[in-house]
Amino acid sequence: MGVELQREKWVGRVTPVTLGATAAEGGTRGHTITVGGETTLPFLHFEGQMPHAPVTALEIWDMPPADWPPLLLDAFGDAVQDPVSWAKKCVDEYGARLLCLRLASTAPDGQNAPPEAAADTVRAVLKAVDVPLIVLGCGDFDKDNQVFPKVSDAAAGERVAIGIAEQNNYKSLVASCMMNNHVILSQAPIDINIQKQMNILITEMGMPPERILMDPTTGGLGYGLEYCYSIMERIRLGALQGDKMLAMPLIVFPGQESWRFKEAKEPESAAPQWGEQYTRAISWELTTAVALLQAGADVLVFRHPEARRQTERYIEAMMAPAGVEA
Repeated sequence: MGVELQREKWVGRVTPVTLGATAAEGGTRGHTITVGGETTLPFLHFEGQMPHAPVTALEIWDMPPADWPPLLLDAFGDAVQDPVSWAKKCVDEYGARLLCLRLASTAPDGQNAPPEAAADTVRAVLKAVDVPLIVLGCGDFDKDNQVFPKVSDAAAGERVAIGIAEQNNYKSLVASCMMNNHVILSQAPIDINIQKQMNILITEMGMPPERILMDPTTGGLGYGLEYCYSIMERIRLGALQGDKMLAMPLIVFPGQESWRFKEAKEPESAAPQWGEQYTRAISWELTTAVALLQAGADVLVFRHPEARRQTERYIEAMMAPAGVEA
């Protein structure tokens, strides 16, 4: 006698969001990427639809990162000296279909590059590669408010995802993204109520939900990942239960989180008891990413191309039952 499989009946759906614009849509991208649209929890294909596979991106900077360990920098070599070369390497050599450009040079306590220079960098990267782009500011509220309008104008028509919009710093970015038809990254500090409030504030300014990605902020493996997982899961459950202000796709940064920690950064000479650094570091980023995928992540930004490659293989395997190409 067979056992009947019990299925949840969800009433909600994650809002689809499209990144990039092709020539037919007024941009110059070679392809677009759509995420969201789920009517079930991650990879439960027997219970609902996952019309779009989660996607991965590689992170590049507009300056050589000072705090990246040699193992991570070695994956890109001299390309880290120039964001255009770095972008080309990610696309041509590592097969990235989505890039995340961090405008680190604009930080006031660093190079303090002017907004015009940041806009020039965005133009140069968009010209060099034809994949959709995510652009992040330096994290300083005042400086980002100067940079974001210039970057938004420089990327007009390309449907770039720009962030981060936070509770105390979102109005300028929302206005810029609305003017140039971009996607906005809405961030909350691992708090479902603040995340919902952020989305309400952004949509009340006129930004449509289909142009919002949520960044719930996350921790890496061993550093708060369990709590972050629970918040993401609650956000996704809220969406499937019909809460439209929690129904935007989730973007996470496993690369940024994983490579902050000593378990990934320490070489064998400093921590021989932890084993080979390469395997350990890649595993740290990969394991963090897989956990976040199971929590509901739709876009994942990586730092090491091998961690991204292995995660892509995992996504392909998990999407195979649905017949959706990853």
